Amino acid sequence: MTIGETALRLLALTVAPLALIAIPAAAQNAPTAVPPDAAEAVDAAGGDSITIGAGGAYLPDYEGSNDYRFSPAPGAIGSVHGFNFTLAGNRLSVDLIPNRPGPGIDIQAGPVGVLNFNRSSVKNIDDVRVRALGEVNTAIELGGYVGIGKTGVITSDFDRLSFSLSYRHDVNNAHDSGIWAPSINYLTPLSRKTLVGLFVSAEHVNDRYARTYFSVTPGQALVSGLPAYNAGGGWKNYTIGALGTVSLTGDLLHGFKLVGGGTYARLLNDFGDSPVTRIAGRRSQWLGVVGLAYTF
Repeated sequence: MTIGETALRLLALTVAPLALIAIPAAAQNAPTAVPPDAAEAVDAAGGDSITIGAGGAYLPDYEGSNDYRFSPAPGAIGSVHGFNFTLAGNRLSVDLIPNRPGPGIDIQAGPVGVLNFNRSSVKNIDDVRVRALGEVNTAIELGGYVGIGKTGVITSDFDRLSFSLSYRHDVNNAHDSGIWAPSINYLTPLSRKTLVGLFVSAEHVNDRYARTYFSVTPGQALVSGLPAYNAGGGWKNYTIGALGTVSLTGDLLHGFKLVGGGTYARLLNDFGDSPVTRIAGRRSQWLGVVGLAYTF
């Protein structure tokens, strides 16, 4: 098996734990760093593959916070009979379009489900002003995605560039809003033991999302000390990041691997101007994770 084939099948071991960089295992917002087509590279070289991983994530207390804490970061990802799946903490996606193995172009489409725990537990929030705003119900966000990827783009026949667009909507009446998330991802193998990647993504949300997490009502202003604020929807944030993995036993195809990575996100427009962010928190959001994964 070539270096590229090995790396492509074992994108799973890298993405599964790293996807948790930007998901609310520690009360952060839904993921944007890794797209729902992450498992596609597992299928690129053919054959079934499943990776499980766990690590520690360093995340903001809430979306827009300048206080950070550690949280566990579990995940699983793989390809079975040509169907790819990604389970990253609170997020599950499945590609319902099987693809032929090997380099080339593939189309992706399938369902996405996310449990959004942002500000659902005040005990995880250090800032007393934001705690005084009260808890928000856990949002159950359901939707789907479409994407296109190409293997063999820049550095070799085995690097991969992919584009995807997902949409999900809260069905639990927590924020009762829709979320659009485009993303671009690039991954390339460096050897039989090492793989690295870069990614960029963004999120566009409706007014109800902005009001739920970034507005401050007059009543909330009285109890929190933050000024009243009415946030509107639009482009919420962009995220850029990098990830990497190195094999500890054998090569990337089997055994244990060390994974790590980080993202930088910037809250935009009313989301960055909200007192929840501008006064009690910070527009810039840093996230990171280190962990172990095992592939079989």
